[in-house]
Amino acid sequence: MILVNTDFITGKKLETLSLVKGSTIRSKHLGKDIMAGLKTIVGGELTSYLEMLNEARAIATKRMVDDAEKLGADAIINIRFATSSIAQGAAEVMAYGTAVKFLP
Repeated sequence: MILVNTDFITGKKLETLSLVKGSTIRSKHLGKDIMAGLKTIVGGELTSYLEMLNEARAIATKRMVDDAEKLGADAIINIRFATSSIAQGAAEVMAYGTAVKFLP
């Protein structure tokens, strides 16, 4: 499966199939949430949240690819990510794009 954030794939003619998406809502356990809260006092990177969001993007991307594979897609173009806060220490990550098939 080819994944791109452009609306074309060089050298390929494309047939649009459908919008595909994948999402997940993730949170950190209370201990890491407290440590992140303390880290905001002194500043610096919140690595536990960085890990959470990286994991969430990977899960959302896989779910989007699974959605495209069900349609028989060869690629997903125009991929975008959206993130929103759901609650204290929890975030939703959504990956979405356009599933396409290659034309001869």
